[in-house]
Formats: sequence, structure tokens, C-alpha cells
Amino acid sequence: MPVWLQATLWGFLGGAALLIGSAIGYYAKVSARVASSVMAFGAGVLISALAFDLMEEAFSEGGFWATAIGFLVGAVVYTGANWFLKTQGAHNRKRSGDQQATEAEDEGSGLALAIGALIDGVPESIAIGISMISGSKVSFAVVAAVFLSNVPEGLSSAVGMKKANRSKAYIFGVWGGIALISGVAALLGYTVFSGLSPEVIAATTALAAGAILAMISDTMIPEAAEVTHELTGLITVLGFLTAFLLSHLGG
Repeated sequence: MPVWLQATLWGFLGGAALLIGSAIGYYAKVSARVASSVMAFGAGVLISALAFDLMEEAFSEGGFWATAIGFLVGAVVYTGANWFLKTQGAHNRKRSGDQQATEAEDEGSGLALAIGALIDGVPESIAIGISMISGSKVSFAVVAAVFLSNVPEGLSSAVGMKKANRSKAYIFGVWGGIALISGVAALLGYTVFSGLSPEVIAATTALAAGAILAMISDTMIPEAAEVTHELTGLITVLGFLTAFLLSHLGG
């Protein structure tokens, strides 16, 4: 199987976890505490992946400055985009309670929610594609981390969307569309950056890591801490440890 097709399929697999999570959140009766707990676990998983896989790979590939610049740029770009989307009604897009605005309360918030979900998922998918540039094997740890973190993201957000009276077509349309776009993003991550210098590849990998860490801090941790309170740290550590073990087993 061509490597570009493998990258696409791996990216789609990671994105499909959002759809799986949203189905669980929509059809199952999930308490706010459970939704927040799995969100904390997913945050820990992602932190481990970006620390031990993405940043380590970027540093090995392009050195400190390319990694540092890319990391900071990723955080700045995500923070700026997230700030703008918050002004459009997507402030609580990952919240499972009653925080998400309805379309009647904030016109245009539905589109903002969809775009917000998109910018949350694309950096992860690009990182999957880039991880395959050096060979035909995908980074198992990165894919596992994306999948394990996307399930609670989709679950929590879908619960909140349902409470905000979003239609079933809207909820599954958003997450199904992002699953497909995740495959395309992974494909672009592999094809676009394959011929570029190690420094550019390193900076892009670090950029994805910076955006992911900013996303965790801005959206995932607040959702988890609001309900799980003092248990948030412990659950996050368990997620971190799980991804750390997967990283070493995958290596």
C-alpha cells in the first residue's frame, strides 16, 4: 500500500475516534463527571505524546531553534484562532454541561463550533502524516494518543451540543466531516512536507505540538477541572502514563 494512502487512513482513524465519542455521548446517558474524567485522561495522553514523540522527534530532526520557534508559533496561532472563535460563540465547544450557546442565543455559534472543532483536530492529523516521512511506519504512539484523546473530546462536546439543542444531523455531520478532513490533513502532512528541509519539518512538527498543548490548556483541562476538581490531576497523570507506556511498547 502506498505510504500516502497509509497516512490518509491513519489520519482518518484518529479522526474517526471523534465520531465514536460523539455517538457514545449522544446515545448513552453519560454523566458530567464521567465525561470530564475521560477528558482529563485524554489530556494526559496528548501531553505525553507531544512531549515524548512530537517534540523529541522535532528536536532530533531540526535542532533547538527550529523546534522552539515552531512550538511557539503553533501556540500563538492556535491561541489567536481560539480567541476569535470564542467571540463567535465557540467558547465552550468541549463542555458537556449547559455552557454551550444555542443558535437562538448566539446566531452563528453553530458554524463557530464546527470551525473550532476543526482547528482542534487538524494539528494532530498533520503530525500523524509528518511522522511517516522518515519511513513507511506510522508513529504508533502518536496515533494511539490522538485516538484515545479524541474519543473523550467527541463525547464531551456531543453531550454539550445535545443539551444546546443541536440536531443529530448537525452533531454527526460536524464530527463525520472532521473525521474525513483528518484523513486529508494527514495526507497533506506527508505529501507537502516530504520534500522540505529537516528544519522545516521539525518546525512544523513542533508547531503541531504547540497548538495541541495550547488546545489542552484552553479547552480540555478547564472542562475536566470544572467537574472532577481535585481528581483532575490524578486522572490526567493516568492518561499520561498510559501514553508513555504505549510509546515505549510501540518503539
